[in-house]
Amino acid sequence: MAPLRTSRLHFSLLLKIFGVVALCLVIGWYAYFQARFLIEGPQITLDSPATISQNQQIVPVRGTAKNVTEVTLNGRTIHTSEDGSFEEFLILPKGYTIMTLHAEDRYGRARSLAQSLVYTPADAISFNP
Repeated sequence: MAPLRTSRLHFSLLLKIFGVVALCLVIGWYAYFQARFLIEGPQITLDSPATISQNQQIVPVRGTAKNVTEVTLNGRTIHTSEDGSFEEFLILPKGYTIMTLHAEDRYGRARSLAQSLVYTPADAISFNP
């Protein structure tokens, strides 16, 4: 009868080890699930990126920013709503301009999004020889 007893002992020990490993895996998955936004860092998404060539001087910049504490458009702070959406208007000078969106999270990690724009006034487009 001794072999039957050690068989139960091994099964009980394996069941305990499996239970502890499964519990550690569940705790690790839950910790990652809760920290996934902190791990990703700041996120910037434009709803509709502006076309490179512009005929209008005022360009709307709309998008969402997630996991951020500060968002700037060309160095000027812009405010986001509670859900992270923002809308700002950028006034373009004649010629070439670079639009830069910059976001930082509370840990100092940063993301930037840059886009080139060229403003050509409508009166400069028409050419009469």
